[in-house]
Amino acid sequence: MVDSTVLENPPVPRHERTADMTVTPVPFTFTRDGDRLVGNLFLPAGDPTAVVITTGPLTSVKEQAAGVYAAALAERGFAALAFDHRTFGESEGIPRQLEDPLGKAADISAAVTAVQADPRLAGKPVVAVGVCAGGGYMARAVADDTRIRAFAGVAGVYPDGSGADPAVLARGRAARELRESTGEILSIPAVAADNGDVAMPLTEAYEYYGTPRGAVPNYTNAFAVESYEHTPGFDAQEAAARLTVPFLLVHSAHALVPPWARAFYTAVTTPKSDLWLNSQGQIDFYDDPTLIAPAADAAAAFFTKAIG
Repeated sequence: MVDSTVLENPPVPRHERTADMTVTPVPFTFTRDGDRLVGNLFLPAGDPTAVVITTGPLTSVKEQAAGVYAAALAERGFAALAFDHRTFGESEGIPRQLEDPLGKAADISAAVTAVQADPRLAGKPVVAVGVCAGGGYMARAVADDTRIRAFAGVAGVYPDGSGADPAVLARGRAARELRESTGEILSIPAVAADNGDVAMPLTEAYEYYGTPRGAVPNYTNAFAVESYEHTPGFDAQEAAARLTVPFLLVHSAHALVPPWARAFYTAVTTPKSDLWLNSQGQIDFYDDPTLIAPAADAAAAFFTKAIG
């Protein structure tokens, strides 16, 4: 099954039409490798259709994009979990602000174990949403964890792991060695107005993370330099052919790296569908209702069909 849709003019957000706004967020904690991870579980008014695990962009926390999509899916009848990955936000783990794609995939699998053990969610299918960098992280998690029944990537970034700069990798390795020998953790800003030595040298990223628009109290504008041992060579593309569950791609020609998104989608061999929206860029997928609503509508319909 291959379905493809392009929306140049997204409809009025569903939550202004028919979605049930009665959503209850409750604290939800679990552990991975001895560290406590802290999340918010969004529960719909009625019996959940399924449980959605969400993960978000680089350096982000549960109150940002992951939480936005979790709440939107809960409005559409799903239980949905957004959580702070290990080393971020309220969750434990050191070095703080370590961006480790495979570590984040391991966090997702730990989250699946936790929701399946929760009596409120017993027997419910588990599905997944990854936003931005979280799309690539979730791809690896889903390819490696057969308990996840379907996957939607929203403005996902799906790197192929090629072209990693040896100098960047060496910088990350040196930061790790410094921490191991002295305990000192080197970090740089995640964003800055001048787009200098930062993790995300994008003006639109600063306009979100560096301003009240997205800089929630739980967010720390920092990126552990040690992350450069993990992020440059991360390969999400290899997971595409290994997916065994249905996949929904939600993207835009103006979002980050559409060729990666198209290559990933082409390599998926399971039932798949794609929805192309008309965004201004990448970051408006995090907080623009005219993008969030059609993406959440598409994911809800896709998941419902996928789990039968």
